[in-house]
Amino acid sequence: MADTVGFLGAGQLGEPMVERLLGAGHDVLVYARREDARRRLEAKGAALADSVADLAHRSDVLISCLFSDAQLRETGLGPDGFIANAKPGAVFVSHTTGTVATLAALRDHSSSGPVVLDAPVSGTADDIAAGTLTVLLGGPGDAVAAVTPVLAAYADPVVPTGTLGSALALKLINNLLFAANAQLLAAATELGTQLGVDPDVLLSTLQVCSAGSHAAAHAERIGGMDRFAELAGPFLRKDIAACREAAAEARVGLGLLGTAVREGPLALDDVDSTTERTR
Repeated sequence: MADTVGFLGAGQLGEPMVERLLGAGHDVLVYARREDARRRLEAKGAALADSVADLAHRSDVLISCLFSDAQLRETGLGPDGFIANAKPGAVFVSHTTGTVATLAALRDHSSSGPVVLDAPVSGTADDIAAGTLTVLLGGPGDAVAAVTPVLAAYADPVVPTGTLGSALALKLINNLLFAANAQLLAAATELGTQLGVDPDVLLSTLQVCSAGSHAAAHAERIGGMDRFAELAGPFLRKDIAACREAAAEARVGLGLLGTAVREGPLALDDVDSTTERTR
């Protein structure tokens, strides 16, 4: 068990992660900008860092659960960032679904910086609370092995995926496929309405039929496709944009998955072209 687990990004997913880390007996150090979050976590047993630099300086394993690449770069790079101020021998674990370019920028920012691991997640706050979040973990094998027992406080399974960036590539493919499934589900709901089928009945029936999917189960659980679009839309739009950026960097097209995501009924894709092309 690491001496100190630092945590950056104690938001909707990050806060229950911190709670699980504390419950597993880890010494947890948190930096959070929101005063209410700081006080809640302090009351639950977390120590508080004064800044990102202070957090990095005192952490053996530093975990971030930030929303975007922009936030990773803002907090990680520069003289006050967590890379320049990392403890010697530290490991940095990123739960952000972003780009390999940002991970590489963090890795290469300092020759004495921490080992960087990409660790995108699949699941919800409820999964974290139950300790059943899925974490994909890419990077050097010794660092992956070292942090796996820490992540096991809230994750089961933790899936090693290979070199740095491999976990992120797998997560982006997963999210693109999930978004394509959601678009097909929305199209099926529209067709059902035209044929006189109640949308709620359609979703509940799919749970026991061969066309059932995780997207259909999630939509049925949270109250229908409108609610699904409201809650999942912002995250899927961010991830689809990241997937497009990753594909552009690799000079590949998104193929049928990209077509389904772009042309489906839900507003999930901001691409302005009418055709996919390989760059």
